[in-house]
Amino acid sequence: MDLSNRKAYYEYNIEAKYIAGLVLTGTEIKSLRAGKASFNDSYCIFNKGELFVKSLHISEYNFGTHYNHEPMQERKLLLHKKELRKLENKIKEKGYTIVPLKIFFSESGFAKIEIGLGKGKKIYDKRETIKTRETEREVKRKYGV
Repeated sequence: MDLSNRKAYYEYNIEAKYIAGLVLTGTEIKSLRAGKASFNDSYCIFNKGELFVKSLHISEYNFGTHYNHEPMQERKLLLHKKELRKLENKIKEKGYTIVPLKIFFSESGFAKIEIGLGKGKKIYDKRETIKTRETEREVKRKYGV
């Protein structure tokens, strides 16, 4: 099960990718395994040297009791200190942001999130992305590649 954020590739030029662990509760894991997550406008922020993902919507678990989780709560990301320092220094530069790209489960069953260090695209860059995507689609349609 992979949940991916296609909009992030359209909005940002992704310069670096990192794999981070995701701190979740039991009902959040069950909802993720069912594929009930949404990346709409989600982003990552630093708080006291730790990295958190905000606006990542994980739906409540249908069979959860009063222990069910809050769908839009902040979730802590687990990275090495060296990676955290590198990301924090890059974020201080103008135009950079950290966006979640994909949620998946590792072979050992842990929830992981792929985050990307991105720089926002200008409008003309977005038009260029659309143009290349459409020409690739036309080539595939015409030649069946």
